[in-house]
Amino acid sequence: MAAVVMTAAGLLGGAPAQAPAAELPYRNAALPVDERVEDLLGRMTLDDKLGQMTQADRSALDPQSDIATYRLGSVLSGGGSAPAQNTAEGWADMYDAYQRTALSTPLGIPLLYGVDAVHGHNNVRGATIFPHNIGLGATGDPELVERIGAATAEEVAGTGVDWDFAPCLCVARNDRWGRTYESFGEVPELPTAMTTLITGLQGETLGSGPASVLATAKHYLGDGGTEGGVDQGDTRLSEAELRAVHLPPFREAVARGVGSVMVSYSSWNGEKVHGSAYLINGLLKEELGFDGFVVSDWGAIDQLDGSPGFTGAEIAQGINAGLDMIMVPYEYREFLSLLRQEVQAGRIPMERIDDANRRILTKKFELGLFEHPYTDRSLTGTVGSAAHRELARQAVRESQVLLKNEGGVLPLDPGARVFVAGKSADDIGNQSGGWTISWQGGSGEVTPGTTILDGIRAAALDPARVAYDREGEGVDGSYDVAVAVVGETPYAEGAGDRPGGLGLDQEDLDTLGRLRASGVPVVVVLVSGRPLDVAGPLADWDALLAAWLPGTEGAGVADVLYGAYPPTGRLPVTWPASASQEPINEGDGQQPLFPLGYGLGYGAAD
Repeated sequence: MAAVVMTAAGLLGGAPAQAPAAELPYRNAALPVDERVEDLLGRMTLDDKLGQMTQADRSALDPQSDIATYRLGSVLSGGGSAPAQNTAEGWADMYDAYQRTALSTPLGIPLLYGVDAVHGHNNVRGATIFPHNIGLGATGDPELVERIGAATAEEVAGTGVDWDFAPCLCVARNDRWGRTYESFGEVPELPTAMTTLITGLQGETLGSGPASVLATAKHYLGDGGTEGGVDQGDTRLSEAELRAVHLPPFREAVARGVGSVMVSYSSWNGEKVHGSAYLINGLLKEELGFDGFVVSDWGAIDQLDGSPGFTGAEIAQGINAGLDMIMVPYEYREFLSLLRQEVQAGRIPMERIDDANRRILTKKFELGLFEHPYTDRSLTGTVGSAAHRELARQAVRESQVLLKNEGGVLPLDPGARVFVAGKSADDIGNQSGGWTISWQGGSGEVTPGTTILDGIRAAALDPARVAYDREGEGVDGSYDVAVAVVGETPYAEGAGDRPGGLGLDQEDLDTLGRLRASGVPVVVVLVSGRPLDVAGPLADWDALLAAWLPGTEGAGVADVLYGAYPPTGRLPVTWPASASQEPINEGDGQQPLFPLGYGLGYGAAD
């Protein structure tokens, strides 16, 4: 399909004559938002309107002028899509350049720029990386989560970005799913309580402060309940079960005024949610009263007919079902051409196009983008600040769940001789997990931070009394205790699905074997995005601490290991006695290794 070609004025059959910009009602910040929206809508050509509904990835913009040529309403950075200078300043410069291009159009409609800041501003090197949601669920602390949302908003706004694809409000019902760590917990009460993150990101009302960022409730609806825990799979539930388990967090998100909702790739009883008018128009917009805008997931419009390459029919189905903005990362030119054909043929009513634009433009006005389109550089210095890192450290220590403590081996004596081992003891990438600098994440020094080993050394009275070898070589009976930091290496959706076993890998088992053979007590710190199958080797461990994916502030783990803070975390998910029990959830009649809500304190029996 030939690309759409538009004139510099963006005209389609002519446009109304424009008054000087200062006199235009939509430019008057003193007028009510709905009046400004209607005035602007009346001045927009079809090209302007279709562009507002289109979102492209920054890496596909060739050239940058396409933002103006195609009147794009939004740009995003997918996981790892960063400017060449991946610093806060580099992001701010990039954002301002894109915004400058958008404002060069006759109507000067500013861009929305979206990112997946799902545990801090995680695409930006040097940003504060907070624990992933499963760890925040373990804290049971909605007020802390709201503060994390506010800190994240400051760092996001400090790079110019004004839209965050968070929080994920899925209710994860099968730990084999590769997105389990993006869930606050397996029962709807946990993600519902943690919708405080929305208030943290947006403020009490959208645009109420300089660091107000548009939040996104995702992924609507039921993505945590797919058969077999398969990503983008099929959630086979009755409507009553879907409403009881998966809907409550979204109901609360709407009540909190969340500005956008992202639809799930998954299906409900065989029907793709992206094409479901009942779930989007009916349940979300009409029944729940959601008045923000609905955005599709990455390229998801192409999945409606089951064949590669999106079609006009797919576009019409999705938009008529209630999608307002379509994330077409690379094929935005073809998408716009097909979208125009569907509108001109009457298969997508203009009323639907205008409704989508009202929803999108309302959020742009509420954010204050027409008055303040560029980066607030006074916030740029908050990225990775000491205050935010201290908040992250607090979240880490509150998220630690003590599952076993035989003989009171924990807390560690600050004067003890400690041998530390394991692939995740000295690895920022492993402890941060997926969605860290890149989409799938990666091992190694991906971003600045404090490793768990760094934290242990700092907590000891004498760092020289802490030895370290990744494989556990050199441990002997002269040590008072051995600490093994083991678990999963980074992953995100798709690659993170584990349809087979959920056990430790061979490197971990070999390392633990060496430590156990030394005869000293063994403390296992498990770095993982979900419960793992550890029932077999658990008998050989004196203590087990679930550290989840703590992010850049590993000292929070050491705070608990050494008793500076007691363990207060509680399991946000049921821990299986074997992988064969999956899916296992509270109330299903299975006998777990540890139940939902379990967690020891110091002095408690194991």
